Amino acid sequence: MKYRRGELGRIFIARLEHEDNLLDELEQLAKEEKIEAAIFYVIGALKEASLVVGPKECAVPPTPVWRKFDDCREIIGVGTLFRDEQGQPVLHLHGTMGRGDAALTGCIRDKSEVYLVAEVIILELTGAGAVKELDPVSGLKKLDFLG
Repeated sequence: MKYRRGELGRIFIARLEHEDNLLDELEQLAKEEKIEAAIFYVIGALKEASLVVGPKECAVPPTPVWRKFDDCREIIGVGTLFRDEQGQPVLHLHGTMGRGDAALTGCIRDKSEVYLVAEVIILELTGAGAVKELDPVSGLKKLDFLG
C-alpha cells in the first residue's frame, strides 16, 4: 500500500441542471477552479448513462462489462478526482442508479445525462501529491504519488 497525508482544501457545492452531462460538467469545474485532487458526492437523478458493472472475468487487464440505461434513474455516488501526467482531471465515479425495484451499481463513464437535477459536494484535497498515472499492466489510470 502507498499513501500520503493531505489536507482538506476548498469545498464546492454544485447543482447540475436537467440534460447537463454530469462527468463533463465536473471536469470543467475542476479545470476552471484548478482543483488538483478531490473527493465528491452525488445525489439526484440521471436520464441516461453508461457504466462498467465489473470485469467479464477476474483477469488483468480486465475486459469491462458495460451497461447502459435511458429510463431516468435515481443516483447516489461517490468519486475521486486527480490530475493525470498531462495535468488533465481524471474522474472516477462509482454509483448506484435505481428505478423501481431495479438497480445498477458500477463505474459511470462516457455519457451521464442529468434528469431534473443532481447535487454535488466536492471536497478538495491538498498537499498529498496524488496523481493518476497509466498502469501499462491493467491499462487503467491508477492513483500514485509524486516524489
